[in-house]
Amino acid sequence: MLSNLSNILTLSRIIVIPIVVGFIAWGTPCSSAFACIVFILAGVTDYLDGKIARARQQLSDFGRMFDPIADKLLVGACLMVLVGYMRIPYAGLWPATIILCREILVSGMREYLVGYKTILPVTRLAKWKTGFQMTAIGFLIAGDKTSILLGLPWLPIAAIGAVLLWIAAALTLITGWDYLTVGIQHIEK
Repeated sequence: MLSNLSNILTLSRIIVIPIVVGFIAWGTPCSSAFACIVFILAGVTDYLDGKIARARQQLSDFGRMFDPIADKLLVGACLMVLVGYMRIPYAGLWPATIILCREILVSGMREYLVGYKTILPVTRLAKWKTGFQMTAIGFLIAGDKTSILLGLPWLPIAAIGAVLLWIAAALTLITGWDYLTVGIQHIEK
């Protein structure tokens, strides 16, 4: 289980959650920049763990179970702390809520459908949704204070993150609806 690199990368996403959340909460430009870097590295592990598992033919039940859990924990924790510290501008509570509700819905459906020996495969649009979510959250973690730290005070990092979060929320609704209709079709059989 923990002897293969892909599973270690998956677990690393869970392990870094308190680090990212703590540095976001600290709220200084440097801590925000550090939280953003750690979050980006965690996002890269999301890409790498599956790629490595497939390349090394080390697909495992552990990875299949914990990879989506790690993603949802990381995204959910970051969204909650960003909302809690009012770091999401432009009514960002709404897209954050949409994203969290969809993630819980899809996870619940996947768990339920296991009893029917049915899986909901990840769609290409869902991968795009994840990419927009991760990018948006990265921008929101960095925030405008980081643009000042970088010597780019004119760059509206938080606004870019907010726009990307709304795009992610739209993709979240579309993919959530797709998964819901597929899930219901399997239940009705």
